[in-house]
Amino acid sequence: MPTIRFRARDHDVEVPCPDGANLRMVLLRARLPLYTRVARAIHCRGHGTCGTCAVEVEGALSEPTPAESRRLRLPPFGKEGGAGLRLACQCNVAGDLTVTKRHGLFGLGD
Repeated sequence: MPTIRFRARDHDVEVPCPDGANLRMVLLRARLPLYTRVARAIHCRGHGTCGTCAVEVEGALSEPTPAESRRLRLPPFGKEGGAGLRLACQCNVAGDLTVTKRHGLFGLGD
């Protein structure tokens, strides 16, 4: 069973998850702060269209979906495709991960 280490401003937590589980669902079920206060009200509910679940990920994930690739090429992410970011709603866990949620609506803060 893979382990996800989730890091954010006030969090450094490890949670187990089933292999192949959707990363967004694992983080939400563990009550981890995937969304900012504003994003909790306006996110796309996992359809890969808003970008508010963008996270940095180190470890084994599924390949980017077409929806994820499209969204990460649009503002505010830019032509580089989010520069190392993934949309948690479009990722399936394939092994141990370290997930970092940066601050800001789209997780682009330092």
